[in-house]
Amino acid sequence: MFVFNEVLIPVFLLCVTIQLGYALYFFTHIFRTPDSQSPIPNSQFRPVTVIICAKNEADNLSHNLPSILAQRYSNEAGNAMYEVLVVDDASTDSSKAILEGFKATYSNLVVIHVSPDERRTLPGKKYALSKAVAKAKYDFILMTDADCMPVSDTWLQEMLMPLHEGKQIVAGYGKYREANGLLNMFIRWETMHTFLQYAGYAIAGKPYMAVGRNLACTKETLFNAQQSKEWGILPSGDDDLLIRSQANATNIAIVSGENSFTISEAKHTWSDWLKQKQRHTSTGKYYKTGIKLLLSIYALTHALCWLSFIWLLFTTDWQLAIGVMSVRCAVYWMIWSKTARILQEKNVTIGFLLMDIGWAVYNFVLSPYIFLKNKQQWT
Repeated sequence: MFVFNEVLIPVFLLCVTIQLGYALYFFTHIFRTPDSQSPIPNSQFRPVTVIICAKNEADNLSHNLPSILAQRYSNEAGNAMYEVLVVDDASTDSSKAILEGFKATYSNLVVIHVSPDERRTLPGKKYALSKAVAKAKYDFILMTDADCMPVSDTWLQEMLMPLHEGKQIVAGYGKYREANGLLNMFIRWETMHTFLQYAGYAIAGKPYMAVGRNLACTKETLFNAQQSKEWGILPSGDDDLLIRSQANATNIAIVSGENSFTISEAKHTWSDWLKQKQRHTSTGKYYKTGIKLLLSIYALTHALCWLSFIWLLFTTDWQLAIGVMSVRCAVYWMIWSKTARILQEKNVTIGFLLMDIGWAVYNFVLSPYIFLKNKQQWT
């Protein structure tokens, strides 16, 4: 046991050191993004196409589409400077009727209906997205999902500011609505953690992913991403594959102002949430090698931190373990608390220790899906 502890203590100290270095370098980058941006003068607005790909999303479209169609993004004459392009991908619910009803009220709503028997050249959502890109009238593209709604009527302005300034890609935050229960807290904690990861990497010059719930780019950038060899492999994953093939250290911006968020309903059962995460995780195999190595080191040291700490609690070195782990957790808690204020996430730091340990279990459960064969359908 003594010999084992002699090996375990250095491993524990090394893992904590790596964790602290990783957090202080990557995660604190989010603090450098502005809380808000100066509004763009109406005279400088450039038109944008908002793209939503929807399959059997009648309820979500009915609830969320009005807030997207009511954005304050007009020219000086008061005319909307954006179109909302919805691709109804062979839905079998009442999506078509709902969209046609909205078209009677909103002249800037464009709808593409994909028939069930239409020959597809790409799997899943990718086909619907290709139809939207081909139809889009404008050079600026802002993508979101049918189950998302903007938190403000200046969402378009906030997300498009970096494109006006010359960036080609803008990654925003897609949050989940707060509700009671451990699952909801963990979903919001994990969502915030994911944002810390991809925002920190992007600002550090190593972009690797974004979320399609809130992602803007130029039409040329999205078109070029569609030509990449990985594009037709997955039915979804367009957000991560766009970043993988087109983002670099200088052409991407992170937006974290409170008016730039989208918000969605979180899953209500663990099984539904795991199915959602399995689909998202499958894109990880296509990250660049250096990114996969960094992410793996972080996840591995995170798990080893907690495993070695728990083991050391039952040895004579328990005081050392508690002292070192307290420093690590204090630093993380301070970063999480400040990030939660920036992202307007309430109560996610209350159960920080439980959430942090849960993330190690989460990685263990979902890691096999990185290597499994990709599904070719989306729902």
